[in-house]
Amino acid sequence: MEEKKSCCGSCTECARTKHTPRSEQERRQLDNRLNRMIGQLNGIRKMLDENRYCGDILTQIAAVESALQSMGYLILKEHMETCVMEGVRAGDTQIMGEAFELMKKLK
Repeated sequence: MEEKKSCCGSCTECARTKHTPRSEQERRQLDNRLNRMIGQLNGIRKMLDENRYCGDILTQIAAVESALQSMGYLILKEHMETCVMEGVRAGDTQIMGEAFELMKKLK
């Protein structure tokens, strides 16, 4: 797969793709995690509709944040093991700087 440089990074025409595709198992695991988070978010919406106790809602928000952070770390790990390693091998001197910036975004 050839990587396209993006102009905005958010539209389909501009989005970049990975050189090394994710395995079917990796895609399923990430998709399952994402679906669980969507379920938790829908649960929070329902709690708000039901005027549930603030502390209970905040506990659920913390759970979603933690799940999203964990998913981010998994994708970062995969990025380091595939995209970054491929870039280093190809002599891309900017890939490490990009990786560092991504790490800072995840905090």
